[in-house]
Amino acid sequence: MGRKKVKHELIPNESVRKATLKKRKAGLLKKLSELATLCGVTACAIIFSGYNTQPDVWPSPIDAFRVLDKFNNLPADKQGKYMMDQKVLLRRIMLQLNEKLEKQREKNRELEVELALAETNYDFNSLQSSEELVHLLKDKIEFVMNKIESKGLKG
Repeated sequence: MGRKKVKHELIPNESVRKATLKKRKAGLLKKLSELATLCGVTACAIIFSGYNTQPDVWPSPIDAFRVLDKFNNLPADKQGKYMMDQKVLLRRIMLQLNEKLEKQREKNRELEVELALAETNYDFNSLQSSEELVHLLKDKIEFVMNKIESKGLKG
């Protein structure tokens, strides 16, 4: 049975918020324990909340200190190699989506030209259409030549 979608906003009811924190924290620490055990990685968690004066530390303060010390002793370039904030993540996603959009536009342009060729009333006198047709035909010729060369059939 699936869960219902949760709104990611502050829970207004204080007692519900505290209960949710307790459940989610337990789930997070369980997942972290499983990750460390199954994948053989060293991990720690430090959770600050307004309900406790001391932070919750997993697996223990001494082990967490060892993990953080090991991390801090890494060179700066290795520390931040896989780290990213929200802006970096969104930029990366935007770049990937823009690349995908550009590829789709190119594919659409090729399909439009092929469709225009298939139509009986294609206007071969249109300069823009002719340039697109020439570009498409050059791409197709290059594709065929590359296939021929890769199969060793040339010459």
